[in-house]
Amino acid sequence: MTSTVPTAVHDEQVPQNEPPITMFGPDFPFAYDDFLAHPAGLGQIPATEHGTEVAVIGGGLSGIIAAYELMKMGLKPVVYEADRIGGRLRTVGFEGCDGELTAEMGAMRFPPSSTAFQHYIDLVGLETKPFPNPLAPSTPSTVVDLKGESHYAETIEDLPQVYRDVADAWNACLEEGADFSDMNRAIRERDVPRIRAIWARLVEKLDNQTFYGFLCESEAFKSFRHREIFGQVGFGTGGWDTDFPNSILEILRVVYTEADDHHRGIVGGSQQLPLRLWEREPEKLVHWAPGTSLSSLHDGAPRPAVTRLHRTAGNRITVTDASGDIRTYAAAVFTAQSWMLLSKIECDDALFPIDHWTAVERTHYMESSKLFVPVDRPFWLDKDENGRDVMSMTLTDRMTRGTYLLDDGPDKPAVICLSYTWCDDSLKWLPLSANERMEVMLKSLGEIYPGVDIRKHIIGNPVTVSWENEPYFMGAFKANLPGHYRYQRRLFTHFMQDRLPEDKRGIFLAGDDISWTAGWAEGAVQTALNAVWGVMHHFGGATDPSNPGPGDVYDEIAPVELPED
Repeated sequence: MTSTVPTAVHDEQVPQNEPPITMFGPDFPFAYDDFLAHPAGLGQIPATEHGTEVAVIGGGLSGIIAAYELMKMGLKPVVYEADRIGGRLRTVGFEGCDGELTAEMGAMRFPPSSTAFQHYIDLVGLETKPFPNPLAPSTPSTVVDLKGESHYAETIEDLPQVYRDVADAWNACLEEGADFSDMNRAIRERDVPRIRAIWARLVEKLDNQTFYGFLCESEAFKSFRHREIFGQVGFGTGGWDTDFPNSILEILRVVYTEADDHHRGIVGGSQQLPLRLWEREPEKLVHWAPGTSLSSLHDGAPRPAVTRLHRTAGNRITVTDASGDIRTYAAAVFTAQSWMLLSKIECDDALFPIDHWTAVERTHYMESSKLFVPVDRPFWLDKDENGRDVMSMTLTDRMTRGTYLLDDGPDKPAVICLSYTWCDDSLKWLPLSANERMEVMLKSLGEIYPGVDIRKHIIGNPVTVSWENEPYFMGAFKANLPGHYRYQRRLFTHFMQDRLPEDKRGIFLAGDDISWTAGWAEGAVQTALNAVWGVMHHFGGATDPSNPGPGDVYDEIAPVELPED
């Protein structure tokens, strides 16, 4: 989501020597980055279990990381993937264009605070660069177009006073209603007792509150006009009025951890990360011969889509795939979109406790659409008669909502994301073909930039996606509604299976929709590591005492539990 209003409140008051903000909590303040960096590794399993097959269902980031780490422990992950490795880290090219021109159909910008995710970026040697969000330092200019009136800006000071008033109102709202400064400091200092104390009180107070209701209760947002502008322009990454019906807890998780700030893109595309992990030959490897990779364990390709999951004698998990192949495993990790368990995969009710099935059924997903076009050069940097860029990163209340300008230099072909939308704004595009979408977008942008002929610069066909229409995703990312905290807690804590009946153990949920921070790759990484710990524990393994895992310290940092009655 995309905006002009900065996420970080009072950021200018942070001393330079302060520790950085990371996605450390607030629900489960475990240092996944330290866990990954520790020389002792993530744990080990008994030698008698070496080579044992474990099903990993879903080849997105969470599934590939889980498989990679299980392989390093000496297990044999068997990855099932219905479409392509990467999941919503999906990078595509443009037919007939230079192969270096790419579009990020899913994840495209990542905050530095996602430090567990960054571990894997560094591991495979990927580079990042600043992402051109509105008014970001790397963004030449931004245009905010609301109700037919456009404002050109290079910094927020260039916008009319009302936008700064809205930014101030958001800062005040967070401070008064969500103890922002205290939580910010606690996360920065990794003060676990303080994080837990603040968050426990807020969860109990705010679980039933919408984002919009939270704004309305603030004296700072008593103006409807301010709330309207805030919804259309937003904060961090754009207009968030599509999030107004969601739980305010979801929004606080983002702003506390600066998930919506200082974004960077991956040079060459985000899908390289899971693909490189798939091919990577770890140096530290138990049981397997040097040179072993996930790819080599799979003869180059994962197993096809899973069509059936059921329990069999001995509390085993039996998997049937689209080829008709049937295999039985002592453990399985499910990282695909959780609604797949309700629709495209025939499932045995005995897989999970009934309360977990309820949580899966209640999961709420956001829709999202994007469309990209390749262009001959970054023409938007041309100057008009007033010395301004002829086109800018654009936020608007028109159909396009957010338009991003992506280039690798003045003399190279470039890419425009003509539109990036969510929820109802995404559904407006759903019936239209790629070319029909492009035509509407060009017309809409032509009303903002009447002197700019975007079409004459387009050098190839558009590429587009609506994630709600993708058969193996059915939505872009999870977003809890008010009252959903208990459901999310059940899903996130599923890896702690000593608390489950014995006949409900052995299959582990992971993926960003299982995490507290869906829509951010960090959540996919963290839940993958939870599942790895769960599988290790299931096989009788353990972590090194010097590097306890998420399950080892669970009781000390467990998410707050709300009453069920």
